[in-house]
Amino acid sequence: MYGKLETRTFLAMLVGVSLAFILLMKPFFGPIFWAVAIALIFHPVREYLARRLGDRPNTIALLTLLICMVIVVIPVLGLVTSLVAEGLSLYQRIQEGQLRPGDYIDRVIQSFPAIESFFAQFGLDFAEVRDRVVSGFVGGSQFLAKQALGFGQNTFQFFLGLALMIYLAFFLLRDGSKLVDLLIRALPLGDERERLLFAKFAEVTRATVKGNLLIAVIQGALGGGIFWILGIQGALLWGVVMAIVSLLPAVGAALVWVPAALYLAATGEMVSAIVLTAFGVIVIGLADNLLRPVFVGRDTKLPDYIVLLSTLGGIVMFGINGFVMGPLVAALFMAFWGIFIREFGESEQAPSVNVSAPATESQQSDRSGSA
Repeated sequence: MYGKLETRTFLAMLVGVSLAFILLMKPFFGPIFWAVAIALIFHPVREYLARRLGDRPNTIALLTLLICMVIVVIPVLGLVTSLVAEGLSLYQRIQEGQLRPGDYIDRVIQSFPAIESFFAQFGLDFAEVRDRVVSGFVGGSQFLAKQALGFGQNTFQFFLGLALMIYLAFFLLRDGSKLVDLLIRALPLGDERERLLFAKFAEVTRATVKGNLLIAVIQGALGGGIFWILGIQGALLWGVVMAIVSLLPAVGAALVWVPAALYLAATGEMVSAIVLTAFGVIVIGLADNLLRPVFVGRDTKLPDYIVLLSTLGGIVMFGINGFVMGPLVAALFMAFWGIFIREFGESEQAPSVNVSAPATESQQSDRSGSA
């Protein structure tokens, strides 16, 4: 009895200390998550360098991290800096009256009056819809401006998080396998099941981060490129916006290039409108359908409605990181339940089959002989 009390007390204290540690790490959740993602995505690179260089863990981890910096971190920093400048410039032009979103919408309606009739069929007041679109556009530009000012004011915090991410990624690249083995020994779930869960976690993380983000970058680059070729202002800004909304299924980048094509047609630039529409449908639209099975894989791909809901929920819960973490949590949820149904469902069905199955003649003869 006293031994059981000791065990329960120890387990209660273990849970309490673990929760306290999680709360302690909560301010650094973003850097920790992206460090884990980097370690998982660049693990094949680390293994390749290990085969080439031999048993030199520090050198291998450092070289892998340098490759990640060149391929991912430095380009993202340049893109974020350019995006901040574009967003601040857009907000300033709206405040100075150089850019009036309402005038663009009115010009489109004048050229395509059927749009207003279409809204009227559903009992919607187009003037109200117009005001909401304008306020949303202004609010979005104001948000970008606030983020730009916040980025300038919180430069130290930003680079502190970046330094923590790189620091943690180095140790995860170097000692990741040892940490996984330690967790497998510590968790009381059964070693085989734990290895399966960790393998599934790594697979889903790579598919979600590498696949979805890579597809978003490709679609954003294609959209920004065609905007730049057609001479549309703020091509970089709209390219980044298309990359972000391309994470949402069903609509994606069309939320940006379709209104732009309508405006070009309304202003009489029919050639540019046709080029943008054709490029959006054929190139940008098909990029998701062609590339997602390649980069993400059919086994880990989520239904479109799950991706949409998990992405929106992830943004609400985790902020900008939710674009990745929302679908990741949803994929892990489905993976865990899939493992549960496969293992525990089969284990529950197996005894019922053995009990109900009649004994064969050989089994009956064996029983009689043993008797």
